[in-house]
Amino acid sequence: MKTRVAQVGPHRVQKNHCVVIFEEAHGEIESFPVDAARSVPRMWHGAALAAMHTRMAAKAGAADNTILMRSHVNRMFTLHLHVHGHELRTLSPFPLLRPLCELKCGPRVVFLHHQQPPRTSRQLDSRSANAKSSNRSQRMAAAAAEPAMGAAHQEGVSIPPLFTTNPPIRDALQTESSLLQDETIEECLPFLAAQGEGHEKHNAHGVPHLYRDRHVKFLHKQLGLLPAMFKAADPSRPWIFYWCLAGMSLLGEDVAPYRARLMETVRPMQNETGGFAGGFGQTSHLATTYATVLALALVGGDDAYDVIDRRGMWKWLCSLKQPDGGFQMAVGGEEDVRGAYCAAVLISLLNIPLELSPDSPARASGHTDLFSGLGEWVRRCQTYEGGVSAKPGVEAHGAYAFCALGCLSILDSPHRSIPKYLDVPRLLSWLSARQYAPEGGFSGRTNKLVDGCYSHWVGGCWPLIEAALYGPAAPAADCTPMQADDSLFSRNALIRYILCCGQDLSKRGGLRDKPSKYSDAYHTCYVLSGLSSAQHKWTFVSARAGAAVLDGDVWSVSPHVKGEQIFDEEDRVCTTHPVFVIPQHKAESCQKYFASKQGF
Repeated sequence: MKTRVAQVGPHRVQKNHCVVIFEEAHGEIESFPVDAARSVPRMWHGAALAAMHTRMAAKAGAADNTILMRSHVNRMFTLHLHVHGHELRTLSPFPLLRPLCELKCGPRVVFLHHQQPPRTSRQLDSRSANAKSSNRSQRMAAAAAEPAMGAAHQEGVSIPPLFTTNPPIRDALQTESSLLQDETIEECLPFLAAQGEGHEKHNAHGVPHLYRDRHVKFLHKQLGLLPAMFKAADPSRPWIFYWCLAGMSLLGEDVAPYRARLMETVRPMQNETGGFAGGFGQTSHLATTYATVLALALVGGDDAYDVIDRRGMWKWLCSLKQPDGGFQMAVGGEEDVRGAYCAAVLISLLNIPLELSPDSPARASGHTDLFSGLGEWVRRCQTYEGGVSAKPGVEAHGAYAFCALGCLSILDSPHRSIPKYLDVPRLLSWLSARQYAPEGGFSGRTNKLVDGCYSHWVGGCWPLIEAALYGPAAPAADCTPMQADDSLFSRNALIRYILCCGQDLSKRGGLRDKPSKYSDAYHTCYVLSGLSSAQHKWTFVSARAGAAVLDGDVWSVSPHVKGEQIFDEEDRVCTTHPVFVIPQHKAESCQKYFASKQGF
């Protein structure tokens, strides 16, 4: 007999099945074969379905057997009754249905007739994976219900149901992405419901405190001797310097004691041709140059600034400038929006002259300065989704959206440059779709999982988007407290994800992608940066044409209104500049020092 399938919720059900749903059922039903010729004995009691007490002996696999299967979806049990060799109309008087209909909870019987498109070979290959995921789906559904009940009964703790239950609408199609999403929700729900590690130290909103001392200790340790496994990260050492120093600054730690060590370490990384590499003898790269310059700005001091060869930097940046307006990451390397952002930050912080050198490749297309054609190149990176990709024609990504917005905010005031080069409504829609419930965190791409690092890469986009939409504020508004409903994203949801799911509350410390991942310096830096962005309101206050961030103090910052926050005041972190991602006074000091330099 040919088999046709139909879809009920997340489950595939063959033709010749009926589905009986108990609205208020509890307990567990196990799969077992039943002799179809016999009447089913008493297996249920009370007003709800309880555990099976009796199994019927029969020959498994016989043509006339009924197979009773179980599934658990949103606290309801679904029974699939499969009768081999019979048409659906023959099921109506089937003896098993009579005891079920006597239950007070009132089952609903649904007969399935419609045909689903044939399975592709890929779908057939995924059947085993879907079968293995059934228990996971059941656990996730149970977890969706249990934390909600548990949180509701914790004395003095108030957690909105949005963060303790599964989304009410679910796509029935199971894919690798949907299964991973289910796993992520399953692992996050206990933490969001104040039932994870350290739950006894949560505040009245079910949010744990920021374990500041542990995270500071973790970052200090990352700047010491590292295990042999870190040899693979040798070219990324400048990034480790920046991540650790920026993270400690956000936690209120003084990083000036690292000045001498940092200067001694990065000097050999600077090449005579300009820029910094990941290590001595390696090729200069915009990413490692960006990280090194920000690390030097973090420790501060004239001697740290003087490590940078500005003339060499200018010549090197000119060699990276391309005829289409963008920047390569290294000479002969890839051209992407990271290069646009990193180059703009270096030009702004170091007061690099904009005029192109005579031998710059960009002069071949008529460009005369480092910024010419850059906005147009960034425009071509916006995708059909509304997000921004690494280069024209590829997939949108949250980190590239931040790079694009940061670059444009340096070219001119955000309210002029961002709407000029980007479709803001479409970008706003795409960014909004990156925040998930119940997790509360951000994903970096469509159909991807939440990750703590996007607390910055996506969360850091919002101050720049708001500056583009609302325009400059009057300087007198500098200290105006931020009202909760002014935000374009849920600040409290992001804060909840960071403090509940993003912290490693063990002795190790540090912050992480999600509860199942280890903490590391990268996530610690960017999760804290996202926390800072969610806890503070940045406002653009300069409206002079061409001023942008090249003139320094054009942004003001204010905290949330105290009564609107879900975190305790002691857990507020320091601020970080929305464009440079270092403390504002560090960026200003660096800019002022190099602005005083006449020539090279």
